[in-house]
Amino acid sequence: MKQIFIWVLFTLLSQFLRTTKSDNEDVSNSLIIFYNKLSNSNSPHDPVLGWNLSSDPCTGPWTGLTCDNRTHSVKKIFLDSLSFTGTFDASTLCNVQSIAASLIAVNLNNNLLHGENLDEIVNCRELTHLQIGGNRFSGSLPDSLSRLHNLKVLNISSNNFYGSLPDLTLISGLQEFFAQNNQLTGTIPNLDFSNFEQFNVSFNNFTGHVPNGGDRFPVSSFIGNPELCGDLLPRQCPSLPPKKSKGISNYQVLMFSGYFIIGLTIFLVIILLLCKRGKTKEEKANLLNKEASFDDSFYKPSFTSGEYKAGLSKSGISAATESGMVSSSLIVLTSPEVNGLEFDDLLKAPAELLGRGKHGTVYKVIGEQGMTLAVKRIKDWTIPSNDFQQRMRRLDQVKHPNVLPPVAFYCSKQEKLLVYEYQENGSLFRLLQGTQMGQVFDWSSRLSVAATITNALAFMHQELREDGIAHGNLKSSNILLNKNMEPCVSEYGLMMVDNEDQSSLSNFGANSAFKTDIYGIGVILLELLTGKVGQNNGLDLAEWVLSVVREEWTGEVFDKSLIREGAREEGLVYLLQIAVKCVNTSSPEARPSMNQLARVINTIKEEEERSISVSIVSEP
Repeated sequence: MKQIFIWVLFTLLSQFLRTTKSDNEDVSNSLIIFYNKLSNSNSPHDPVLGWNLSSDPCTGPWTGLTCDNRTHSVKKIFLDSLSFTGTFDASTLCNVQSIAASLIAVNLNNNLLHGENLDEIVNCRELTHLQIGGNRFSGSLPDSLSRLHNLKVLNISSNNFYGSLPDLTLISGLQEFFAQNNQLTGTIPNLDFSNFEQFNVSFNNFTGHVPNGGDRFPVSSFIGNPELCGDLLPRQCPSLPPKKSKGISNYQVLMFSGYFIIGLTIFLVIILLLCKRGKTKEEKANLLNKEASFDDSFYKPSFTSGEYKAGLSKSGISAATESGMVSSSLIVLTSPEVNGLEFDDLLKAPAELLGRGKHGTVYKVIGEQGMTLAVKRIKDWTIPSNDFQQRMRRLDQVKHPNVLPPVAFYCSKQEKLLVYEYQENGSLFRLLQGTQMGQVFDWSSRLSVAATITNALAFMHQELREDGIAHGNLKSSNILLNKNMEPCVSEYGLMMVDNEDQSSLSNFGANSAFKTDIYGIGVILLELLTGKVGQNNGLDLAEWVLSVVREEWTGEVFDKSLIREGAREEGLVYLLQIAVKCVNTSSPEARPSMNQLARVINTIKEEEERSISVSIVSEP
């Protein structure tokens, strides 16, 4: 009996080993077929990447392949930017059960691949990341893509796909979608944009309107679609024609008649009041022409030469101005060129709207003497006028070459304006947007920007800590580039605090504003590392980075252009660790100071420069 038991156990074990060996051989064979199709070769061996049948995929030197250490199953395939010229055949992976059941990521970006059996991708149901951008795929997208319900990132950009998009609304967890630079047509699905962290469908042939919620992304996400319309695009959507009435009931006739009588009565009362006030308005006309306050209505564009040009109109007159309680003079701080400039001069000067933000509106103004200024109108800040003036004068006493000072300001009970020298080279935000369209912004330049602005902010924090004046609204759009393309911090001290975690910082008193600046610089560092621009005060980007790091996908965080140019992984990872500490919302008190941050970033910069120098010297 004992011998029979041993024989049965041996038989079952042998059968299990043969089955396991057979499964492993199927996986290896399928991966080699997959690789050979990518490389457009029938060669079974690649000495560089190590894909060959003489070693196990999960224990051998198979470059770009990641396995689960416990189950020895294939989890990720990263073969991006390797100049493959063959075919991505989805069936070679997804029709093999052992692979399809475990594979969660495929990255074949930036090769020269064509597609084959792409509809079979649906069998890889565990996929969370599918990235095939920057290849030569063509044809229509298979509807089966919409059945990849675990998908979080889908990149099909810079190919030759045409036709309509599959129903992506079925993928509830999709967070990033890149489809720019294709020939896709039809309408954009009505997606829940609140779930998305990145979205781009620019330069296709989409028609119709941008779905609700799409305006949370920049216009660069939708441009290049001539028939696409929306509030953020040059082409506005036509209004819907009114529905035809099916007839008016007696009740409606009576109701409308009542409305008409009420409206007529109100109209007659207004006419009588205006007639009585006519003389009073004439008596005040001269005073009204001298004093005015900025209002959103003062920007009245004309479309000469395709630009928004306007004077600053006098439609928004404040009660204080009418009573003669404020001066029309600007208080000049630093620039002799604006001495004598009157508030009236700003109202009359040609102006161009540069942008609207949470805390105000910025205009480009050209003065009578040809000087170009940027005028910031601050809104929703209840600081008393005297305190505002003291703050501006204190800021004028603290100078740093990389902090843009206001040259003048205007303050009344209703209005607070700051005047700066206009910086024609734009902002760091614009520069980062350009990298998404292929503009070069290399690693050493990004490190230099990070070091420069942290050094400047460390100086300002040290000088103004006793005054409790932090930046308060630090973001990449407030980092301007001067004529030498050097970064300058603008709008320092204009806001008391603008943070994402005011409640969690309330116990830190005046220091809360400085801790908020650390959060802001953390988001900027993440933007420099990822090449992405933050949304919603950087919360979206910070949450995305933290989620990727938690899932141990740290390599997915970094801007691929930095990896391609050979940026050192140690420097990237070290700066990422610092940035993550800066955006820590669970323990804001653990964030480093700006001085500590500046020292660390300067050290990273010096190490990178030393590494570059050593590599140059060692070259033959």
